Amino acid sequence: MADSHMKKLEGIIIPAVEALGYDVVRLLMSGSTLQVMAEPLSGLDMTIDDCTLISRALSPLLDVEDPISGTYLLEISSPGIERPLRHKDFARFAGLIARVETASPIAGRRRFTGKIAGVDADGATIDTAEGPARIPFAAIAKARLTGDESNPPKSSAKPERKNKHKANLQEDED
Repeated sequence: MADSHMKKLEGIIIPAVEALGYDVVRLLMSGSTLQVMAEPLSGLDMTIDDCTLISRALSPLLDVEDPISGTYLLEISSPGIERPLRHKDFARFAGLIARVETASPIAGRRRFTGKIAGVDADGATIDTAEGPARIPFAAIAKARLTGDESNPPKSSAKPERKNKHKANLQEDED
């Protein structure tokens, strides 16, 4: 969907969802499905009743505004444990494990996984297995929590390959 269509959808959906007391985490049009990912501004967990409330408020509004040509499915969901991270979410989830992908390489890498160690107005520091990585918000293409807070990432350096067959031959010679 073109950016202008998404901007139109944002202009309709975000104010309506916020008026109900929710924050839109992500708005995505995928094929014929319009996904609205939201969470309560109160900080409470999202329930099925919350999803129903948002759906019942948005359906008639979208029918009147008619911003999508053709038929579509309206999907309301909560972010879940592997939630996408917006810039404003990094401080809230500091200390948790995130997976960040940048639009272009930073220090020769585009993918970083590790604990969110620090956040300021311009970016975040991710403690990866290879050491801390400073990632400007402007460079982030995608970011999400991993949902695996108990097992920090292992080093992404490739382990030394051993020729198992050669090792067996050497043992036989002894």
